[in-house]
Amino acid sequence: MPALFLLLAYLVVVLAPLAFAWTSGMPARPFLDELSTGLALVAFAAMLVEFVLSGRFRAISNRIGMDVTMRFHQLFARSVVVLVLLHPFLYTTPIMAYPPPWDVTAQGFLGLEMESLITGLLAWILLIVIVVTAIGRDALPYSYETWRLGHGMGSVLLAGFSTHHALEAGRYSSHEALSTFWLILLGLSAASLLYVYLVSPLLRLRSPYKVRSVRRIAERTWELAIAPADGKPLSFEAGQFVWLNIGPSPFSLRENPFSISSAPASGDRVEFLIKEVGDFTRSLGTIQPGARAWIDGPHGSLAIPGPDAPGIGLIAGGVGVAPLLSILREMRATGDRRPVALLYGNRTETQIAYREELEQLEAEPNVTVRHVLSEPPAGWQGFVGGVNTETTAATFDRFDDANRWTYLLCGPPGMIDSAETALVERGVPSGSILSERFVYD
Repeated sequence: MPALFLLLAYLVVVLAPLAFAWTSGMPARPFLDELSTGLALVAFAAMLVEFVLSGRFRAISNRIGMDVTMRFHQLFARSVVVLVLLHPFLYTTPIMAYPPPWDVTAQGFLGLEMESLITGLLAWILLIVIVVTAIGRDALPYSYETWRLGHGMGSVLLAGFSTHHALEAGRYSSHEALSTFWLILLGLSAASLLYVYLVSPLLRLRSPYKVRSVRRIAERTWELAIAPADGKPLSFEAGQFVWLNIGPSPFSLRENPFSISSAPASGDRVEFLIKEVGDFTRSLGTIQPGARAWIDGPHGSLAIPGPDAPGIGLIAGGVGVAPLLSILREMRATGDRRPVALLYGNRTETQIAYREELEQLEAEPNVTVRHVLSEPPAGWQGFVGGVNTETTAATFDRFDDANRWTYLLCGPPGMIDSAETALVERGVPSGSILSERFVYD
């Protein structure tokens, strides 16, 4: 229901400009002109809402999942590009810098002056560049922090150019109701940026953390532990994640999302399981205990299900085991004795994290742990291949009521897709499957 409500709210906001235009009382232009205007109205509204979707607001992301929120952000941005690409090429009405005095409703011409033409063209080009570089971010020859700075600054310019073009060249936007609507959305977009880049870091200044330890626990995989400087434990639920920034100030673009692998019941120590994949993660070995750390969170809706779930299925790929390990640890600490089974996929045996601890957990009567490797060594006794129909069945079919369990999944998209398909094929309702993906492209 929360997800449905948020989707309906989104549709109301992005379609509202069409309602304002329809009730303006202006005579219609030819069909293609009205279609082009409608595409632009919807695209501009959706573009401004994008700022809110990317603002890490827990009222949104904790209801539908941060990965779903960011996926919406990406897909809607691509939809906006399609609408904006079509917009200037559908008009059949001529452009006139100096309209005839008798056509006060601009029915027979497009009122494009040089300034509005330039801002419209700049917004058109900038939107394409922003979305294309976001899609191909991993292939760009510069760091994530540089891309993020450019992405943010470009988005601000895009909003400014688009607003000027809409208010100066838009036929329906000249009406007070729609122009007021645009200014309200623009204000909300600006407020989202201010919250992410100014208000949130200021709030974090009150709660600094310090690095407790850094240690390698598997191939290209590290455990990073932090603790609050004031001794006040972080309030979070097992399975959640935070944006983590290691450095002297929270006003930094060097922050990345990491799932918490420790349990809430473990005290003030907060642990993360991090794989070397980018500029920051490759420098983990150089971080010294005592370094300042800052967190934005907790975020995420992956959590221990309520008592209605008779059992819990966990499926992880690589360091996606981190939030699921937090859940296992919390269940053990709080005495939750429901049956729980973990299917843990990796490429090689050396990538298995916390193997000894997982073996200790499996020794308990309610815990089952199964490993699957795509490149197993000689003599490997576990599953071979990947997380698929066969390995899923071999892990969970031994439980009579497995179809009524709640399943929590975390890992790369390919693994998530395979696991979700396998579970649904075995009769697990889709509403009983919660997932969190690492990347979205």
